[in-house]
Amino acid sequence: MGSRLIMLAATAVAMIVCLTGCGGSDFTYVMGSDGQSYFKVPASWQKVDQKALDKVIFGDMSSATAQARKQLSWTVGYDGFSKPSADHFLDAGESDEPFAFAMVMTLTETQRDSVSLDALRNMLLPVAVSADVREQLEASSPYPMTGFELLADEVLPPENGVRGVHVVYNFKVLGGSVQTFDQTAYLAADGTRVSVLLIRCSATCYQNRAGELDRIAQSFKVKRIPG
Repeated sequence: MGSRLIMLAATAVAMIVCLTGCGGSDFTYVMGSDGQSYFKVPASWQKVDQKALDKVIFGDMSSATAQARKQLSWTVGYDGFSKPSADHFLDAGESDEPFAFAMVMTLTETQRDSVSLDALRNMLLPVAVSADVREQLEASSPYPMTGFELLADEVLPPENGVRGVHVVYNFKVLGGSVQTFDQTAYLAADGTRVSVLLIRCSATCYQNRAGELDRIAQSFKVKRIPG
């Protein structure tokens, strides 16, 4: 009787393992370089070429400035389009598919002294700026972002010393269709790093796939490692 129970238990364990692993996951799970930030994207989304992404984010990688910024940052991009491209990070409407970008940036001493919730909002794109500053930006040439519209702004409840903000906003990119940006940014408990997840999709795409994109945004967390 005992051996039969052991066999049944082993069979049940094997079934559980197969159910959770044999069919593969519907998501790709991504962890930041700090080992504390993580999120998930649909398994069908493809990782974009890192060198191409670096060029989009940091500019000419032969310059000392770009190299310095790169050394302080970990980045990754995932594209929902069938032909993934780093150029879809800021898209004028070519793909009409979502793009997810994540960054973990180590702050300099000067940045640590001046970091604020507005600094988190402005970590990637100009969100929390005055009307005069925005007008000057949009009047400058070339400038790819116009028609800013804030859709949501939420200060996230602090957890174990980690602070964060979640903002959703619209921009017209390169004169194309309106794009919606869903951005979550966290400041690490020790104040040394900022982790950001930005999801971009056309406004129509964002409305049609709101549930899916919200689940991705909600999956982005930063946990404090006990010291």
